[in-house]
Amino acid sequence: MITKISHFTFFTLFFIFCVSAFSQENLSPQVLEKIEKAVPVTQDIKARINAVANNDIKNLALNLEAFQDLDHLFAYRIKTGDVTDQKSSGRCWLFTSLNVLRPAIMKKHNMKEFDFSQNYLFFYDQLEKSNRFLEAILNNLDKKDDDRLIEWLLKNPVDDGGVWNMMVDLIKKYGAIPREAMLESFSSENTRMMNRLLKRKLREGGYELRKMHQQGKKVKELREKKVDILSEVYQILLVCLGEPPKEFSWRYEDKDGNLSSPKIYTPQQFYKEFVGEDVEKYILMMDDPSKEYYKYYEIEYYRNVWEGTNWTFVNLPSDEMKNFAKESILSDQPMYFSCDVGKQLNTERGFLALNIYDYDALFGVKFGMDKKARILTFDSGSSHGMALMGIDTSETGKVTKWLLENSWGKDKGEKGYLSMTDEWLDEYMFRLVIHQDFVSEKVIEISRQKPVMLPPWDPMN
Repeated sequence: MITKISHFTFFTLFFIFCVSAFSQENLSPQVLEKIEKAVPVTQDIKARINAVANNDIKNLALNLEAFQDLDHLFAYRIKTGDVTDQKSSGRCWLFTSLNVLRPAIMKKHNMKEFDFSQNYLFFYDQLEKSNRFLEAILNNLDKKDDDRLIEWLLKNPVDDGGVWNMMVDLIKKYGAIPREAMLESFSSENTRMMNRLLKRKLREGGYELRKMHQQGKKVKELREKKVDILSEVYQILLVCLGEPPKEFSWRYEDKDGNLSSPKIYTPQQFYKEFVGEDVEKYILMMDDPSKEYYKYYEIEYYRNVWEGTNWTFVNLPSDEMKNFAKESILSDQPMYFSCDVGKQLNTERGFLALNIYDYDALFGVKFGMDKKARILTFDSGSSHGMALMGIDTSETGKVTKWLLENSWGKDKGEKGYLSMTDEWLDEYMFRLVIHQDFVSEKVIEISRQKPVMLPPWDPMN
């Protein structure tokens, strides 16, 4: 018996067949042969094979012409203290944020040298992030195990990375202390193992909380369990980082060799006396061409303190941000800056410039994505924070390059600094945090709007 089918059904089946046939083409011998014929092994290719077989790719791709017009001289440079070193940790955001505050403190008190204790705030950053994770678990107990948010939380319970707003929430809640009051430990400078153990403990705790909920346990029991988990996290942090002081005695030497009188401080007293600046009077901006410009955005769960604020940003083209940044530097106000530092960075010479590495010439293949495409394909994102500290200008006053104070120690870059060309900034800069005094009223008004909420797995997280 022949079954009749409608024209719609026929064309639907035909379309599915065509799509299937197109999308399921294997790497067959015939296709492989076409590919091989398209790339004959010429003498040129043989030379490249030999070169890459015996050398580092970056060294072979190094383009010396890119350095011809570059130097480390700057027309305007903000004075600050010694270069800091985050060592083998992801705390660049914390070092950078505190380095932005440091010059004003040194200038106000005529200090010879000064640095914050990054370890002190890092201790509470890790504790707060642990609480954030557990609270997020408790607030989403009815979601299934394969829900995307639950998966994201369990994959990212805690880490040592962050952004400016996390420093703001920490310093407001816990104050600040000088470096001498809580020194670095091995684990603060080498966070990998501690971070791995914290993740394991938190995943265990999150799993137990979800299991207790499924067993019908009361909210009170879940809350008590959360405190028990945090107590264990606190013990791990104590062992790895040391005990944060509740108060401490401190004095300093000024540039004239005068010693201040020793004084007992609490972290909050020290913060109020020495920082003395409203750290909330900064505008957070981003250049993300994959999203609409002149809009205000927020990334969910992109914070450390549960009751704190997520990373919220005004999305602006880099050209507009650069105008604000120039005025800020001319007024001796450094800025929090973050970028995709791994792209076209030459650490030995201390430069960030386009075409330092010419991979196109080495491989004979064009790498042609623009900034938007790199973001959407996860090829580029904000990977490192540094303090923006200086500018060099042409005779017309146009900025030609920018000075970045890094936190990789004095032996990396140019005595701890990186010189960045203006063109490189356009391609690889993402975040910029500027005091509101140097930002247009239009941008301030945008920052007062209700932000568009983005998921925690947004490429800019």
